[in-house]
Amino acid sequence: MANISVNIAGLQMKTPVMTASGTFGYGLEFADLVNLEDIGAVIVKGTTLNPREGNDYPRMAETPQGMLNCVGLQNKGVDYFCQHIYPQIKDIRTNMIVNVSGSCPEDYAECAARINELDNIPAIELNISCPNVRQGGMAFGVTTEGASQVVKAVRKAYSKTLIVKLSPNVTSIADIARSVEDAGADAVSLINTLMGMSIDIERRKPRLSIKTGGLSGPAIRPVAVRCVYQVAKAVGIPVIGLGGIMTAEDAIEFFMAGASAIEIGTGNFIDPAISVKVADGISNWLDSHRCSDLKEIIGVIE
Repeated sequence: MANISVNIAGLQMKTPVMTASGTFGYGLEFADLVNLEDIGAVIVKGTTLNPREGNDYPRMAETPQGMLNCVGLQNKGVDYFCQHIYPQIKDIRTNMIVNVSGSCPEDYAECAARINELDNIPAIELNISCPNVRQGGMAFGVTTEGASQVVKAVRKAYSKTLIVKLSPNVTSIADIARSVEDAGADAVSLINTLMGMSIDIERRKPRLSIKTGGLSGPAIRPVAVRCVYQVAKAVGIPVIGLGGIMTAEDAIEFFMAGASAIEIGTGNFIDPAISVKVADGISNWLDSHRCSDLKEIIGVIE
């Protein structure tokens, strides 16, 4: 049987399949449906320094081959996570990773510093696509300067594996990736959602409360594969690919484009056990193509 274990900047995973933040809760919600210890890593929902209520409803809408969401990082804050969630997940024998977000570099850094104290959280994933309130709502992740600023602040406060999640809503995602690598990121994950909008033509109103939201699902997969390919050629750190992965064959595309691991997001809403099924499918595909190790196909596209 082919070896599908991977090491992402010191993060050892039994399979290359991770669950994407915001689609798998804290993992606990899925524990009766799938063995969490069979998943390479679980990235828990977005966590901020202070509690956030999120956006008003409605904040999800189905689209052809995908979905829109504008949940708005609803969570009870990092202190609640440390006191109430961490004790419930710390002994799960897989990589439990926290997705960290914020409104300014100081908030990101302080949130990361508190998570740094938790022994059984080996990594964080930094979401740099949230509004930068000090610059009139601009997202950190859309400029090299903004991305670099927040990663540098977090790197000073956080000593474990630092994954930075990149937005596709930029002119050059490769430039953003290079800037976060230079600022101290250990790995990058991409892509976050594409900005989209859907209108109810009978009500003559947008389907989401804040009009626009993030588009995810199979519809964005070709964009995600393209971004992974470009970034993998531009940086020397590991790339984690995500965006519309529903099958092992989808995942293989990302590996061939240069990803060392993948995340599954929207697919979790359709099949809670999809991460394990895709991992099994990757192994079977490698066996059927006489590959003994996943590394044989990573980045084979020139």
